[in-house]
Amino acid sequence: MPDRTPHPGNKSTLPSKPCATCGLPMTWRRKWAKNWDQVKYCSERCRRNAK
Repeated sequence: MPDRTPHPGNKSTLPSKPCATCGLPMTWRRKWAKNWDQVKYCSERCRRNAK
């Protein structure tokens, strides 16, 4: 039987968290790697509408 460990291209293994404005889940992106803890919004539109 094959091993069921996820392969590197499987996006379901990436961390995710909800957007602070719309609540939709946002999945980790490479460009957010250095500041993933500070990322709050899924898009520029949500960031602008947060206030």
